[in-house]
Amino acid sequence: MTESAMGTPGLILHTPEGRPYRFDPGALCLELLPTGGYAADAAYEMLHTRYAAYEVLHTPADLVGWAGESRLPDGLCLSVSTAELRRAHELRAALWNLAVARAHGRSLAPADLAAVNAAAAEPPLVPRVDIDSGGLAWAPDATGSALLSTVARDAVDLFTGPYADRVRECGSERCKLLFVDTSRPNRRRWCAMERCGNLHKVRAHRARHSAAG
Repeated sequence: MTESAMGTPGLILHTPEGRPYRFDPGALCLELLPTGGYAADAAYEMLHTRYAAYEVLHTPADLVGWAGESRLPDGLCLSVSTAELRRAHELRAALWNLAVARAHGRSLAPADLAAVNAAAAEPPLVPRVDIDSGGLAWAPDATGSALLSTVARDAVDLFTGPYADRVRECGSERCKLLFVDTSRPNRRRWCAMERCGNLHKVRAHRARHSAAG
């Protein structure tokens, strides 16, 4: 959640019709969720079926690609193994459960917390000052385990920090994207105004006109 250590926030997602829009979940750990996954909680079993169709982390190269599109600064030289990809899926499932629980005011499951803590215990990605440019760079030969540790540590910061009570689910009944509201007024309702926010405005406008007619 340390914004100064992150790159440009937000991911480019696509509507079912294929229209792109920017979604900023507000934290690195929550950027992993739209890659697919599920919540293992029985009450959210539907999420597994629904989001399995949106799975994009099929190969280790896909996880490398996600890291390059995330808010992590550019220049990461990363290699990921098949075992690390499997652990990414497991961490993502735990993060889904924790974020959904936090968004709905429920207790965080010990098993999910243990999964995050285990990933966070591994050595993280190592930032450094680039000798030539003086800018932020990454130590070479980063691993998938280091990437997951960095994601998990971001989750620890989120779920124990000042924004822990601001994790929310999109206000649209048709959208389950999760984000943390880091805005000053603390009134964010939608995953993205250009998607669910505008759709809500259109529906509300039509409902008012229908009632008036």
